[in-house]
Amino acid sequence: MIKNLLFIFCLVTLLTMNVHAAGSGDSSSKVKSHYDKAVSLIKQAKKYEKKGKTEKANKRYEKALTLLIKSNKEKPNQADTLNYLGFTTRKLGDYTGGEKYYLQGLSIEPNHNGINEYLGELYVTTNRINLAKERLKVLENCNCEEYNELKEIIDGTKKSKY
Repeated sequence: MIKNLLFIFCLVTLLTMNVHAAGSGDSSSKVKSHYDKAVSLIKQAKKYEKKGKTEKANKRYEKALTLLIKSNKEKPNQADTLNYLGFTTRKLGDYTGGEKYYLQGLSIEPNHNGINEYLGELYVTTNRINLAKERLKVLENCNCEEYNELKEIIDGTKKSKY
């Protein structure tokens, strides 16, 4: 009798654990964060921009910006989020707002490659080459594509792709 009850108890426990594991694993893995959705939209926008479809690109940037603002409220002061906030804001023509986000991100992570590159590009766009060169100096030893991208833009051998 005790063996039967123990067996039933173990069986019910195992079945219950499997149901909970399947239920929680399936739903949470499919739900993307605001940040992840924004990054997907930014990638789409860049593709549209390369094809010269500026209006479609800007719509993606606007949607991404809205999601990034939500993400920043949920998890404030994340350097990657601030980088993309700066990027989307800058892409939508608000250079002052973009610079604000970039500088906030650098206050958290001063050597963030993406922020330093994009802020440098913003400085080139707004004709502040000396400040762009300061960002390049930060990237000097990173051995990364961000350094090469910014250097080419500062040297005028390449137009900013973003």
